[in-house]
Amino acid sequence: MLRLGTGIGWRPEIADAVEDMPGIDWVEAVAENVCPGHLPESLLRLRERGVTVVPHGVSLGLGGAERPDEERLAALAERAEALRSPLVTEHIAFVRAGGPMTASERLEAGHLLPVPRTRDALDVLCENVRIAQDALPVPLAVENIAALISWPGEEMTEGQFLYELADRTGVRLLIDVANLHTNHVNRGEDPARALDELPLEAIAYVHVAGGFERDGVWHDSHAHPVPRPVLDILADLASRVPPPGVLLERDENFPEAGELKGELDAVREAVARGGRGRPDTGRFAAKAEAGEAKPDTARGTADAIRTDTIKRDATEVDTERADTAGAASGAGAGCAAGVRQRLALAQTAVLSALVAGTPVPDGFDRVRMGVQARALAAKRADVVAKVAPELPVILGARYRPAFLAYAQERPMTGGYRWDALEFAEHLLSVREPRDARARRALRDWWLERSGPAPRSHRPAVRLARATRRVLLRR
Repeated sequence: MLRLGTGIGWRPEIADAVEDMPGIDWVEAVAENVCPGHLPESLLRLRERGVTVVPHGVSLGLGGAERPDEERLAALAERAEALRSPLVTEHIAFVRAGGPMTASERLEAGHLLPVPRTRDALDVLCENVRIAQDALPVPLAVENIAALISWPGEEMTEGQFLYELADRTGVRLLIDVANLHTNHVNRGEDPARALDELPLEAIAYVHVAGGFERDGVWHDSHAHPVPRPVLDILADLASRVPPPGVLLERDENFPEAGELKGELDAVREAVARGGRGRPDTGRFAAKAEAGEAKPDTARGTADAIRTDTIKRDATEVDTERADTAGAASGAGAGCAAGVRQRLALAQTAVLSALVAGTPVPDGFDRVRMGVQARALAAKRADVVAKVAPELPVILGARYRPAFLAYAQERPMTGGYRWDALEFAEHLLSVREPRDARARRALRDWWLERSGPAPRSHRPAVRLARATRRVLLRR
């Protein structure tokens, strides 16, 4: 069993502090922010010191209706090899929807959104996880996410859903105890029950992070100190099983190195506190040291901890599988015909309501959907400001209201860098900003970065693009 120890999320803003901090056994880097051919010097130095580096993906969308994108999988595999990582991690979430299966425009959430805990969604997720496992050179672990919204008609609890996923695929689990707390506040889910139902032997490591509560909604910000309830959930988990690794996440509002060290000390204390209440600690620790505490997959020993609440009648399962076996898709998907399309339509309706202002689907809490929509727009504005920092400089105080107004009418269809270009193009097309100097600076910025694009085969598209560029040059 891989024993990681205590780690921290590596971010460029705290790279020096992480390198100088004692007791750091491993770090986690956002996979999409690392270029294999140009690894940050800080990560190289950490790796040479024997510090394990784990790439953590955020854009694969394993919970989406489509099969995982081959290019994204190849990129994740490349990062694992470049960093000589023992495993890679991703999320149980969908991040985009629309496209061919729904005959609609593809939409990007720019955020991790929850999948419905239904049999259909589980079938799709299991197949997507298997595809990813086959494409990756090292084991995969998947993370439970924080959510503001709940799907109507769910058939399983979070613990049951994760148990079934691990049992059917052998995938490892990255358990985020901060997300368990988020779901407790936002969706009324009991963290202790989730831990009761989890396959503890499948845990690869644990995330810990901070957030804040506003108007009865917990926001998983990764920009605040870890609160006591999250540390208590960590201690509860540690009272059940020694966590192979625990990692502190911080993405914004970075404190001084001393405060970060204090948070790590609190994390270590919570793990120790939980361990003191764990029965047969010595026996389990000895087995863990010998590599016997957790198998390479969740199969086999999983039956030992299955809870009564997730047992299903074998006859019922066999009947369901028999009903769907003859209707498997022509591509050999393994999912029943129409399962992916049903999920695609449902996820597209939800994402469209969140980012395009379409009606909220039946059964969803309209207030919570509104909170989520505003949070997505705010995050989108923040990330665009990071990937294109010139825009807030050029637009000044007008940047944020102008971007939020733009986001209400223009859902994101590509990545954040493309979003920044389209935002600038939109402003210029309506002759904004009014200040001539600022507009000229924005035009120069856009022209410099938009660059040549592959010519479309459609004459109307070529004409529209050429006309737009001529008008924006004026």
